[in-house]
Amino acid sequence: MPDRRAVPWGRLVVAAVAVGLVVFVVLLGVLNPPRTAGVFTDRLGPEQGDEVADYLARAKDSLKGTDGADHWALVSFTEPLVPEQLPPNSGGMRIAQVLYHVAVPRVQTPLVAVPVPAGDAAAISSAESAAWLLPRPTADERSARIVALSAARLRSGCACAVGLVVRGPLDGLRNLASRNGIRAVQALPADAVAGRFAVTPLLPNQMNKILPEPDDGAVPDE
Repeated sequence: MPDRRAVPWGRLVVAAVAVGLVVFVVLLGVLNPPRTAGVFTDRLGPEQGDEVADYLARAKDSLKGTDGADHWALVSFTEPLVPEQLPPNSGGMRIAQVLYHVAVPRVQTPLVAVPVPAGDAAAISSAESAAWLLPRPTADERSARIVALSAARLRSGCACAVGLVVRGPLDGLRNLASRNGIRAVQALPADAVAGRFAVTPLLPNQMNKILPEPDDGAVPDE
């Protein structure tokens, strides 16, 4: 006859494992707390569906303030620029990223963001890097032709630079925003972290509302 007072070792082992698992999960949460949303939700530039006038007003408002800290900011141009024109349109501030877009009527072409080290020479030579950073051609013939066309134009030094990400103080950013050829300057809060914000420039041909470009046009050979 079995002894009813016998210790249920199997159940104790299962319970111990369950408790240990709970402790491990709690400890893992303490050592690796969830990231705060803050800087991960920052963005520079308009979003799909935005009215251009609303975005321009937001950009202007972002430059208000009296702090002397450096801010990350997006500079959008009235017209695309050739690489040699980038340093004169940076307000003398550190250029961190150059944004390229090869415009083709009624053809969706990729936007390329090129990180650059300090110095005018790096910004001026960034178009070659942009050509290398284009998406790899796919088996789709149209996509492959778009990538080939974009690369060829970038390497030829086309007027395809549509924006910059710079870092500087608010007073310098306001001065830059008042210059001819600068359509908008939008700054992030001073505590925004490099690499943890999205960037989408206001393209020169976007006048009323931010909508997807049509993609029913012919792709030129060059």
